[in-house]
Amino acid sequence: MAENNVKAASFDVKKLLKDNTMLLILVAVMVLFQILTGALFAPSNVNNIILQNSYVLVLAAGMLLCILTGGNIDLSVGSVVCLVGAIAGKLIVDAHLPIGLSIVICLFIGTLIGAWHGAFIAYLHIPPFITTLSGMLLWRGAALIVLDGLTISPFPQKYLNLFSSYIPEVFFPSLAEKALETTDEGEVTAAAMQAAEKLSSMTLTVTMIVAIAICAVMIVTSLISRKTKTSKGYAVEGAAPFFARLVIITFVVIAAAWKLGHHHGIPTVLILIAIVVAFYTYYTQNTVPGRYLYAIGGNAKAAKLSGVNTDNVMMFAYTNMGFLSAVAALVCVARFNSAAPTAGMSYEMDAIGSCFIGGASAYGGSGTIGGAVVGAIFMGVLNNGMSLMGVDSNWQQAVKGLVLLLAVIFDVVSKQRNKK
Repeated sequence: MAENNVKAASFDVKKLLKDNTMLLILVAVMVLFQILTGALFAPSNVNNIILQNSYVLVLAAGMLLCILTGGNIDLSVGSVVCLVGAIAGKLIVDAHLPIGLSIVICLFIGTLIGAWHGAFIAYLHIPPFITTLSGMLLWRGAALIVLDGLTISPFPQKYLNLFSSYIPEVFFPSLAEKALETTDEGEVTAAAMQAAEKLSSMTLTVTMIVAIAICAVMIVTSLISRKTKTSKGYAVEGAAPFFARLVIITFVVIAAAWKLGHHHGIPTVLILIAIVVAFYTYYTQNTVPGRYLYAIGGNAKAAKLSGVNTDNVMMFAYTNMGFLSAVAALVCVARFNSAAPTAGMSYEMDAIGSCFIGGASAYGGSGTIGGAVVGAIFMGVLNNGMSLMGVDSNWQQAVKGLVLLLAVIFDVVSKQRNKK
């Protein structure tokens, strides 16, 4: 009896390690870069990692839905980002349309482009690779026509505040402006110094309050979800790994908030990312249409025979990808304060790589939004760490390609072992 218990405990540990392999690797890489550079966990650098990879996190959420349907991908997202960004520049900067109206138009155009791809893929059954490859060329050309080869900038400050400012600056704009006051000679005034100290203190307080509130909501919802599943007789993970995960996530959130609180506070784009991640996590894990994505990826014919309208599911996956590409475009033009012809280059590769590195199967049917987030953060930390070390950009591309290949190899080998 004791021997059986030991075996069960050993199995649980192995399963726990296997389920969190990428997360453990991410932690190890972050610690390694911190040791080598001494600057990875600096407040300003933590903020940079979030801002530099915000578009990847948004695109990865949509790309995962496409991959779940059978390992399908969307190669056009970078071009769609460029085109929607160009249209945003024309509407907001050149035509001076209201910002809210311009955002709605951009989101509608992105969704329409996604529906264009989805119609060909779902109802004419043209392979996604071919459809989105043609879209990559088509929409990039359309973006160049809209921009006429020129860069549109700068965007109005009101628009920039939506995606590239910080929460304390949004809630305390007068205090933030006062902290920047200088004399005619360019020296900082005493009143500005006092305002800056007060803003810094308030920034840390607000950031920690928000972080604690997020952790409290996460813990309560996790406990309720676990209790509901248990009452319905569903299988749940053991108590030890469940509470260990909650403790680790809480620690990470509080630590990240502490760092951000010492550098301007929570970026507004982080709120957008949190909404996207929370919504698509709930959609894929707790809704019937979300589970259809996994069913199609597992066995499309069986899913169709079971009554799932596979064409409509494929249509939704690619329409949604177009919508999130438009969201990423709005984030990108705010970050760079410009709409450029070169925008969106290789964005599709970053999104695809994040999903596969985060544990999504190359054959579809498995993967999570949380895993895609871990993959995106891993790629961001890898880029940032190598940049801090002064690694040449060409070598950075080579390393990223190797990491992606190893992630896919790990997935394929794992599936082959499971079949055996």
